[in-house]
Amino acid sequence: MNKIRRKNLQAIIDRLEDIKADLEEITCEEEEYRDNIPENLQSSEKYERADEACDNLNDAADTLNEVIDSITTAME
Repeated sequence: MNKIRRKNLQAIIDRLEDIKADLEEITCEEEEYRDNIPENLQSSEKYERADEACDNLNDAADTLNEVIDSITTAME
């Protein structure tokens, strides 16, 4: 792989890292929201939606990590 393509791929990785950081921040906020739902509402639909959102956001962050790793491997 030539230098120009590596540079372009690194720029993509940098953007993905920024997106991942933003996603992780939102995930933390959603987890905090979920964790502060009163105990008597923790079996409610509101709690379940927040919990599912946290799971999906964590999955998205994991997927971004896989994408970044794949691009990094391609650059080697």
